[in-house]
This record gives sequence, C-alpha cells and structure tokens, in this order.
Amino acid sequence: MKPWTQDEQKKALEAFSRKASTDAKFRELALKNPSAAVKEVSGKELPQGFNIKAVARNGADLVVVVPDLVKAGGELSDSELEKVAGGGRCGASCGGSSACVMMSM
Repeated sequence: MKPWTQDEQKKALEAFSRKASTDAKFRELALKNPSAAVKEVSGKELPQGFNIKAVARNGADLVVVVPDLVKAGGELSDSELEKVAGGGRCGASCGGSSACVMMSM
C-alpha cells in the first residue's frame, strides 16, 4: 500500500473533523470505528497496523492525550525521540484550541 502523504493526512483529518461535527450518524461511526470513518471521508484504508482512536469532547474544556507508559530506565526509540525533539507532526493546529489531535500515518 502506498504511504499517505502529509497533504492526504491533513485533508483526511479535516474532512473527518468537519463531518463528525455536522453528521450525527458519521460521528457515531467515528467514535465506534474511526478507521472506517477515515476510509469513508478519504477513500483510503489506513496502513496495516496503524491504530486510531477517536474520543468525544463531551463538554470537557480540555482533552488530554495520556502518553504511552515508558518502562523505568528504558530508552526511547528513534521515532519516539524524534517526536519528543519536535520531529513529530501535529495533524491539527492547536493554537488556542481546547484539544490537539496527533496523527502520523
């Protein structure tokens, strides 16, 4: 499968968010099966092994993504280190918003 480009990622995330905020049936799909929802708005399958989770804000003022647990004394992988060092790309602009979405397909 051909990898997603950054432009495809951005467009899929924007379409996903826009449709989830205006279409109750799609919102339900997005929360229950976000991979199927991404495919519906983008026409593309997510890469094998790529997991996505969608959560509803449900009136919260802030949604915090709790990072994966790191083993005590364990070292970060190269990809984890790159994200910490600012190499990871945020899939949405977070300036002034109440939630951030991280996406790296």
